[in-house]
Amino acid sequence: MSANSSWAARNCCLASLLRWRRRSHSARSPTPPPGTPSSPACRRSVSRAGPGQPLRDLAADSAYVSSVLDTITGPVILVGHSYGGAVLTNAARGHADIKALVYLAAFAPDQGESAYQLTGQFPGSKLSESILARPYPGGVDGYVDPAKFRDVFAADLPASQARVLAAAQRPANVAGLQGPSGAPAWKDIPSWFLIAGADHTIPPTAQRFMAKRAGSHTVELRRSSHLVMLSNPDAATALILAAHTATRA
Repeated sequence: MSANSSWAARNCCLASLLRWRRRSHSARSPTPPPGTPSSPACRRSVSRAGPGQPLRDLAADSAYVSSVLDTITGPVILVGHSYGGAVLTNAARGHADIKALVYLAAFAPDQGESAYQLTGQFPGSKLSESILARPYPGGVDGYVDPAKFRDVFAADLPASQARVLAAAQRPANVAGLQGPSGAPAWKDIPSWFLIAGADHTIPPTAQRFMAKRAGSHTVELRRSSHLVMLSNPDAATALILAAHTATRA
């Protein structure tokens, strides 16, 4: 099951999921009902797709994914990209069937940390200077400036593909991304981490720090952009399969 990021379209994990399914596994992408804060997820189960809702709050997104996990029986590998890593770090707590956490260029916060805090703690991120703020009733959504999207998110993808992704990006509540994490599941569940070595969203130094702190099994792709699961789907799939192999009974 995987949690996607803010500013990334739901189909960004599709290439890795298709490879996962071809290996006799399946994947789900549950979607919350309209009006429900969400973090989309994918799992070794039956595939389902639908329009995602704007991301609003780490606590609410994590509670939603946790509620989806409540409906699933059998072993689960939880996979998160970017902000989705913060979601799975919180959503996995209390679920005995989760056997592994897989972070794909993702946040793995400790208790009290936020995604924005971790981004600014290490040099190299271009995210803050690339955000366009758009107020909505009750808050402010943040979008990545389409003119800067490729450099920040997808520098190793074709320009034409990056333009489509920029147009399809999902906004996130700016205040919500500053929400502090609860107790991290990575302290109790084994983890794997794919570091994007040319990431301009989450600095690679931040990813290395989080991976080392979590005791993760780590692979680094030195030329990969933030959208590592799109530019390197085979590597992402291989890491998920390594987690599956290491934790299956």
